[in-house]
Amino acid sequence: MSNPGITKHRITGGEAQSVLLPKESLLEIETKEKKLFIGIPKEISFQENRIPLVPESVRLLTNNGHRIIIEAGAGNNSSFADADYSEAGAQIVYSAREVYQADLILKVAPPSIEELEMMQQKQTLISILQITMQKKEFISQLTSKKITAMAYEFIRDDSGALPIIQTLSEIVGSTSILIASEYLSNTFSGRGEILGGISGIPPTEIVVLGAGVVGEYAARAAIGLGANVKVFDDSLYKLRRLQQNLGMRVFTSTLNPANLRKALHSADVTIGALAARNGRTPVVVTEEMVSEMKNGSVIIDVSIDQGGCFETSDVTTHTNPVYRKYGVIHYCVPNIASRVSRTASYALSNIFTSILISIGEEGGLDEMLWKEKHIRSGVYLYKGIITNKIVSDVFKLPFRDLNLLMASRL
Repeated sequence: MSNPGITKHRITGGEAQSVLLPKESLLEIETKEKKLFIGIPKEISFQENRIPLVPESVRLLTNNGHRIIIEAGAGNNSSFADADYSEAGAQIVYSAREVYQADLILKVAPPSIEELEMMQQKQTLISILQITMQKKEFISQLTSKKITAMAYEFIRDDSGALPIIQTLSEIVGSTSILIASEYLSNTFSGRGEILGGISGIPPTEIVVLGAGVVGEYAARAAIGLGANVKVFDDSLYKLRRLQQNLGMRVFTSTLNPANLRKALHSADVTIGALAARNGRTPVVVTEEMVSEMKNGSVIIDVSIDQGGCFETSDVTTHTNPVYRKYGVIHYCVPNIASRVSRTASYALSNIFTSILISIGEEGGLDEMLWKEKHIRSGVYLYKGIITNKIVSDVFKLPFRDLNLLMASRL
């Protein structure tokens, strides 16, 4: 007698073999994978030049059966043409409203209030959050539409690291030294010096404030050019880790005001790369310290998007990036990674491609969140419910633990 719980499944493609599989297993195989509908709008935030997926990633996703629509011109500022995306399998549309019909919206900058109005009920949003720059209305719009939202800066990998923050920090650290080199040269009315050193001429003095990823990659780039580097941080653990990662001894110090003042006095370049504390970067370089620095020396305040670590720092733009105070050149542009948008876009795309493929293979974001605990860290809204304690505290709104929400499915 035949067993009603067993069905014969024929394997095609040259393997003329029959296998017996339970019907329940066949059903699971057929329904587990989900095809995603992804929308990528053109960035409208001031001087945001990046795009979250490059054409190669789009091709991989569309070859896996996912549908991607991209607003015309979205990749222009990263030197990707619409034709590159259409040839990769994406659909090019000519209005943001069409893009916001997708199930999952993937962008770089957080959506504006006007963009939030175009979002649909129960959509998924993946973008930067930049919580210190958001108003309560931003969260209210998302919660009212029961949006599930993930923030780049909160997403962790299975090792507990913050992959997007780390990758962008590497880019920013290296780029900050290249920027400093430009402003030391004659090109931008600098002192006409080479960053680094050559035989017979003392090397450039570079002070790095902060021994995190940005500081490490700034130090790495400066050392590679032959500069003399001094790194300051209040964390001895970070200072030790930096030396270990560099594979060499460099001058390190805690943020002792006397030592810092002495180092700044002789510095040609100072990179501000301190991490924020309680939402704002600590100011460790006073106006008096800046007034004592070399005429024509350069300050690159990477921390400016979180308040800056120099008392003399004021936000500048990519079009008007510098000003002088006490004869010191100040470069205080937020979003330095957007200056090298093509490289930054590839960095973002490498991370998001694997995440999106995993979401599809797991059967959707809900299934992935249920199974992959580390991905939950990136979610600050789940179907309109605030699931991130920082967001809850900042906006004084109710909070629910996403782990408990996932556990309730059991």
